Amino acid sequence: MSAAKTKAQSIIDENPVAVFSKSYCPYCKATKQLLSDAGAKYYTIELDQVDDGADIQAALREINGQSSVPNIYINKKHIGGNSDLQAKKGDLASLLKEAGAV
Repeated sequence: MSAAKTKAQSIIDENPVAVFSKSYCPYCKATKQLLSDAGAKYYTIELDQVDDGADIQAALREINGQSSVPNIYINKKHIGGNSDLQAKKGDLASLLKEAGAV
């Protein structure tokens, strides 16, 4: 397993909510805003600000088939991107509680 894949998997495994993001991405900002508004404790890694960001993004594509950001995990489950998270708005509180993120 590549170092980037190991790193991505450990971020997913060690955080109730993990957001793989890029600092300039408006969809990523919307995701982080929604999670903040919900009172969630979440881990964000800005892939455009870390040396291995492109490798991590490629590893995520291998893990879950999604190459775009935001790439969101709640309770080790792949949620998808911002539109997927927004679609779960009604269930978000219970998802976050289940994950221990609120």
